Amino acid sequence: MSAQSQSVTALEKIMQLNVTGHHVDITIALRKYVVNKLEKIERHFDNVSDVHCILTVEKLRHKAEATVSLNGGKIYADSTEEDMYAAIDGLIDKLDRQVKKYKEKLADHHARENNKRNFG
Repeated sequence: MSAQSQSVTALEKIMQLNVTGHHVDITIALRKYVVNKLEKIERHFDNVSDVHCILTVEKLRHKAEATVSLNGGKIYADSTEEDMYAAIDGLIDKLDRQVKKYKEKLADHHARENNKRNFG
């Protein structure tokens, strides 16, 4: 395997992240904050392929919204707060709950039912 093909496979394992801003400049610190928070979601479910995060400022409302592409579906969440960092925290909490719920649905529950029949 050549060095170029190894780097391509390493890039395929990393999720694609797009952070865009509406009426707000995406600073390096803001982007790093989003990336660090999204690692929480990656820890719970490693099949995240693409994340599109939109940060918006409208007067005193700071809104963070994101669409996460998983194998087999998409998850959307948004959060509105008075502070952008608080909005990002709220967004990540919502996404994390939804990803855990999605992962739970993927689990095979039929095996558990077969064990109940054997013992009951």
